[in-house]
Amino acid sequence: MPKLTIDGKEIEVAPGTRVIEAAKQAGVDVPYYCYHPGLSIAGNCRMCLVEIEKTPKLQIACHIQAGEGMVVKTNTEKVLKTRQHVLEFLLVNHPLDCPVCDQAGECWLQDYYMKHGLYDSRVSEDKIKKPKAVSIGPTVMLDAERCILCSRCVRFCDEVSHTSELGIINRGDHGEIAVFPEKELNNPYSGNVVDICPVGALTDKDFRFKMRVWYLKSKDSICNGCSRGCNIQVQYNLDRPHHTGGDRVMRLKPRFNENVNKWWMCDEGRYGYPYHDHNRILTPRKREGAAVRDMTWDEILPEVTRKIEAAGTKLAVLVSPQLSNEELFLAREIFRGKLNVKDMILLSPNGDGFQDDFLIRADKNPNTRGAEALGFAGDAKTLADLAARISQGSVTGLVIFGQDIYERFEKLGLKADLSKLAWTVFIGSNHNRASEAASYLLPSATYVEKEGTFTNCDSRVQKFNKVLEPLAESRPETRILLDLAACLGVPFSYAETQDLFHELSLRETLFKGLTYESLAEGGSDIRTMAAPTAPVLQQFDNIL
Repeated sequence: MPKLTIDGKEIEVAPGTRVIEAAKQAGVDVPYYCYHPGLSIAGNCRMCLVEIEKTPKLQIACHIQAGEGMVVKTNTEKVLKTRQHVLEFLLVNHPLDCPVCDQAGECWLQDYYMKHGLYDSRVSEDKIKKPKAVSIGPTVMLDAERCILCSRCVRFCDEVSHTSELGIINRGDHGEIAVFPEKELNNPYSGNVVDICPVGALTDKDFRFKMRVWYLKSKDSICNGCSRGCNIQVQYNLDRPHHTGGDRVMRLKPRFNENVNKWWMCDEGRYGYPYHDHNRILTPRKREGAAVRDMTWDEILPEVTRKIEAAGTKLAVLVSPQLSNEELFLAREIFRGKLNVKDMILLSPNGDGFQDDFLIRADKNPNTRGAEALGFAGDAKTLADLAARISQGSVTGLVIFGQDIYERFEKLGLKADLSKLAWTVFIGSNHNRASEAASYLLPSATYVEKEGTFTNCDSRVQKFNKVLEPLAESRPETRILLDLAACLGVPFSYAETQDLFHELSLRETLFKGLTYESLAEGGSDIRTMAAPTAPVLQQFDNIL
C-alpha cells in the first residue's frame, strides 16, 4: 500500500491507483476532461497536469500511478499557468453559443474556465467552422464545433458497447468526431455518450431544449425496465403541473454502482420514463356494461371487498413481478394467508425479450427474483390451467395487479373465455386491455411515486426511493392492500414500507440479516447477507 503526499496531505492508496484517483481520496480536485474511470487512459486533454517532486516535467495525473514516497503538488504557479494555456488551446475554435447550448449549467468547459481560465483571449483569428446540429443516430445530436476531442465517446463505443461507430477524422485543428461511413450511432447503450461528454458536443434528442438543467431536481432510484435493476437518478420538475400538460419526469440518468451497472444504463431503460405521466389511471372507477362511473376510494373499496369475500374458492389473484418485495409480501399475507386463496399466480412474460452479455436482461421485470423467493410462480402450465378453469366457470372473480392478461395469454397461445368471469379488479398505474375490461379500477402509483425494494437478477436487494407524489387519486399498492385488509376485517399494523421490510426480513429465511437502512446505497446481496448455512443458499439456488 504506497503512501504519498498530495498538496501536503499524506494518503495511503491501493497499489496501481492513478494519481488522479489518489487526489480524489485526499479531497483534492484535479480537473480533467478525457479521463473516465470506466474507460482506457487517453491522456489527450492535458488538463490534469500536476507537479511531482524529482520529476522535471509536469505529469498527467490520469496516467501516472501513485508510488511510495511520491510528493504531488496540484496548485503550484507552474501547474495553474499550464492549465490556463491548456484551456486557451481547447477554446481556440470553440463557438460562443453557451446561451443556446443544451449543456449549459452542467458543462465542464464553463466550470473549469471560471476556475482556471485565462479570461483575456489572445486569439484574433477566425474560428474553424465545423458541422453543427448533425443527427448521428436515433438518440444523439452532434455539434462538432463544441467538441474538444477528449475521445470519451469513441472509447465508449470501442470498449463498452463494442460497436465502434465513432472515430476522429481529419488532423490538427480540423479534427472532429464523426460516425463511420454508412453507419449511425445506434446501439442499445448510445445515450451513455451524452452522459460522458464533458461539453455540449453530444446532446440527447429526447431532452434537447426541453428544460434548463438548473430547473431540475433529482433523486436516487432503481430502473424497473428489466431484472438488472440499474441504479439511476430520476430528474424531475414540478413547475409545470401535470393537469396543464406538463410532464414531471424529465429524464433518467445512470448512477454508479460497482456491483450492478457501474456507470452505465441501456437506452430502453433511459427512455422508458413517459409512462409515469401518460396513459395513467387517475381515479377509481366501476364499469357495468358500457357504463363507467367514477367513485371515491371510500365507495369502491367496501364494494370490492364484498366481491372478494363472496367469491370464496372461486377467486384467483394475478400478481406482478413489477411489484416490490414489500407489496408481494403483503399481497401474499392477505390473499393466501388470511383469505386462503389457492390461485395466486405470478403473471410475468416468458423472458423472451432482447438480452446481451452486458446489462440488458430478457426478463423485463425488476422483481421476478423477489417474487420467486416469496413463493410465487406462474409458468405456462399454471396459466393454461387457469385459462381452462376460467372458461369452465370455476373461477368467477379475478384480481389483477398491473399486467395485461390478454397479452400474456396471446403470447402463450392460450384461449380463455374471460366473459365467464363475474367481475375483475384491476390494480395498476396505466391503462391496458385488462384495465379497459375490468369491472373495478383501482389506480396505483408508479415506482417513482412510492418506495420499496426490488431483488435483481443477481439476487441483490436494492431500495428505490419515492421521488414524486402519486398522480391524481392513485395510491401505492401497499396502501391499497392495507385498506382492503382493513375492509376485510384482517387489519395489519404496518405503518411504513420499512415496517413491512422488517417483517419480511424476520420471517423470510432468504432475507434474514438485511435491514432497510443498509439498502440506502448500493443494495445488499442476499447470498452474502443471508444466514451462511449451505442448505439456505442451496434452497435459494433451487428457487431461482
